[in-house]
Amino acid sequence: MIQTLRGWVEQPISASLLEAVALPLQNFTEKEMKNNKVAVIGGSGKSGRYLVKRLLENRSRIKLLTRNPGNLPVAYSSLEVLKGDARNYESILELVSDCGSIISTLGQPRGEPSIFSQSSGNIIRAMMETGIHRYIVTTGLSVNTPFDEKSPETQFATDWMYRNFPETTRDKQIEYELLSKSKVGWTLIRLPLIIQTDDRFPLRVNLKDCPGDKISSTDLAGFIINQLSDTTYLAKSPFLANV
Repeated sequence: MIQTLRGWVEQPISASLLEAVALPLQNFTEKEMKNNKVAVIGGSGKSGRYLVKRLLENRSRIKLLTRNPGNLPVAYSSLEVLKGDARNYESILELVSDCGSIISTLGQPRGEPSIFSQSSGNIIRAMMETGIHRYIVTTGLSVNTPFDEKSPETQFATDWMYRNFPETTRDKQIEYELLSKSKVGWTLIRLPLIIQTDDRFPLRVNLKDCPGDKISSTDLAGFIINQLSDTTYLAKSPFLANV
């Protein structure tokens, strides 16, 4: 496992991260998850913007990490914004230092090496160092778990991703492996095509197969926020789609 990770993560897995996977799952209460400041990564992306909007509507306290603060909408000026990179551990540590939960809707920067396992590796390490209660992260439907019973359609989409985007697809799988070996309070949400819309539709969640071919960014945001105070999918990788 460690050799596999080192083959895909830009830097070797630290001793702190290796220790983290052996520690017991953190205990946290609904009150703690609901009241603490939320650290957001990927808040300027196509789904992240809707997430931040919903968090603001809920009057949540938000601390947002971004490489380019100038790309944030004017409406985000009231947020606590930190300039930094999720691939840099010091940036992650500074981001989460006074937060109780972490949400990542991080997208892949065009033309750069895949960032997913390194970013989540940094987050796991920071969670163990600071005692963060909850980590919710989105990924693609191509990620496989031992509990899957993927339909031919979902398997076709998975195979297509491996053929056309092999590096990022494999790196997302390694991200899942890192999370599944850890003892932090994680949920990895697997998604089909994200549609940027304020419209809402019926939702379906499934732990074995993707129940639809698209998801509204507004519905996704609502589901993510619900996970801050819901442990139903703690240490699980649900598929989420509109039906």
